[in-house]
Amino acid sequence: MIEVHLYGKLRRFTDNQNPARDSVIYVPVEEEDTIEDIVERIGIPSEELGSNIFLNGEYSAKTRQVRANDRLGVFPDDMQLLYKWYFRKAGAGEDRDRD
Repeated sequence: MIEVHLYGKLRRFTDNQNPARDSVIYVPVEEEDTIEDIVERIGIPSEELGSNIFLNGEYSAKTRQVRANDRLGVFPDDMQLLYKWYFRKAGAGEDRDRD
């Protein structure tokens, strides 16, 4: 399972709409899944997805691979990072530490 934290209007995909509490959904992970696969499995329309996606605290591309026990933070298109040029975007072409 992957722990997905949803923000803003994406909170509607969980059972918690209260902005004072975390809106978290747990999604099964299959081998070779990417962030994009997880987002599709939740049912989030691609046009509502912003570029602000964080996998285990790292600003990440949708093509980045995920694994069980990862934590994913997903923001909608209307909550964009103002200073994103200060963050290096980790993508699918990179090796992840696989302890």
